[in-house]
Amino acid sequence: MTLPPTPCLVLDLDALERNVARMADHARIHGVALRPHAKTHKNRAIASLQARHGAVGICCATLHEAEQLAGASPSILLTSPFATADKFARVAALAMRGIDLAVVVDHPSAVAALAKTLPAGARLRVLIDVDPGAGRTGVATPNDAVALARAVAAEARLIYGGIQYYCGSEQHIVALTARRAAIAARNIKLAETIAALTAAGLAPPVVTGGGTGTHGIDVEAGLLTELQCGSYVFMDQDYGACELGGAAPFEQALTVHATVVSTNHSGFVTLDAGTKAMATDAGEPRVLAGAPRDSVYRFKGDEFGRLDLPQGAGPLAVGTRVVLIPSHCDPTVNLHGVYHLLREGRSAGTWPVEGRGYGGSA
Repeated sequence: MTLPPTPCLVLDLDALERNVARMADHARIHGVALRPHAKTHKNRAIASLQARHGAVGICCATLHEAEQLAGASPSILLTSPFATADKFARVAALAMRGIDLAVVVDHPSAVAALAKTLPAGARLRVLIDVDPGAGRTGVATPNDAVALARAVAAEARLIYGGIQYYCGSEQHIVALTARRAAIAARNIKLAETIAALTAAGLAPPVVTGGGTGTHGIDVEAGLLTELQCGSYVFMDQDYGACELGGAAPFEQALTVHATVVSTNHSGFVTLDAGTKAMATDAGEPRVLAGAPRDSVYRFKGDEFGRLDLPQGAGPLAVGTRVVLIPSHCDPTVNLHGVYHLLREGRSAGTWPVEGRGYGGSA
């Protein structure tokens, strides 16, 4: 088998398909909609695969992702608020293409701008982004959610679609019991927000949120109608360290391949994969194959990584191929232009990463 030159992003299609089917079955069994987050894969083929397994659509974090993946899935939810005239115009353009699109807002100015930008006859679903306590985006209180929902419902060109409630940092709490307790605390505000909206005659048609780390907890709580899980399709070191529960275990489908390029020091070798090949925000990758599993990788610059070998390990030769599990799959994917595909361990072509980057001015 001819393997691609390193460093490269490699995707095991068999593992990918099993992961997609496993989460789809979980959502189906528990009666919730699945809207996977495409910020993980940024790829039309994977979005279509998820749709074939019953996903109601995808989430996109950026307008560039939405533009590149439009039509690959039944619908798109743009999960990040936006604030500039060019982006309002691009959202309007997507809506006028007939794309089933929804967006989130967390400020009245965005409601007014959307209504003004949409041409006559256009309709756009709008969800209220609610801050679960992360201090990132979203309205701060249930009363703020009611006021903003009323503003959306008052606009003829906008359709009030519900709320988004995404607990991000809680996804990565390692112990399942601690993660369940953290989500239970966050769900107090979610329940209060749903109750306030319902009392105001604005019961949310959709309550969307959740992720790979909380997918099992979320269906137990019964507050979300839609799951935004993303990383389950690939997995990474961060999620691999978590006790996930739910539909887990998911398989490691995504890896980065590297090559030993220098062996001039005892105890470690140098690989050709550094910060331009793997994200650094969640720590260092770890070895899956090609070197002892307890070897320790360290970033050593843009192009290089150091692999410390365990005591007593035999030497690795220049040219040895090492398979690494990235620490965080989403931003690692964003560093690469293509997936190199494997099927039953054999090369199966490539897929482009269509939604990577921000698309120029996006």
